[in-house]
Amino acid sequence: MTRILGIDPGSRVTGFGIIDTEGRHTHYVACGCIRTGDGDFPSRIRAIADGVSELLMQYSPEQMAIERVFMNRNADSALKLGQARGAAIAAVVIRDIPVFEYAATQIKQATVGRGHADKSQVQHMVKALLNLPESPQADAADALACALCHNHHQQSQAHLKPHLLGANTMLTRRRR
Repeated sequence: MTRILGIDPGSRVTGFGIIDTEGRHTHYVACGCIRTGDGDFPSRIRAIADGVSELLMQYSPEQMAIERVFMNRNADSALKLGQARGAAIAAVVIRDIPVFEYAATQIKQATVGRGHADKSQVQHMVKALLNLPESPQADAADALACALCHNHHQQSQAHLKPHLLGANTMLTRRRR
């Protein structure tokens, strides 16, 4: 069994979602938001790092998946988002937990089937895929979607690896 922590970074609200995976089975563990309040920016960054550290102590994930920063029209917002990501990543890597990064379009594609799905579609699919009684809050749903995307990516790699190794062996035999 593998426990995955998904993070949807934000300088004011950072979503988190935790799932357990075993083979093709995925189980919901927890989700929620780290709310940083209206303090100065360094205090908000510390709140993210502290919040992620608490999650690590409470749930002991083995891997983390996080959304990559994309550059929109506002460079200042992208920089703040990058710093929020950095706080979450730092809290994880100091504990030697591997971090995997995915673009928002990859996450939506893996979860909804469309790379440009809106938040309500992500929430609906996360609810359905994890068999939840109600839709999670939007940031928490995005974090769960990130964890689900990582699980899907890991399963695809595990499925393809033996086939790729077999193809390489066939190529080696033909060369001789």
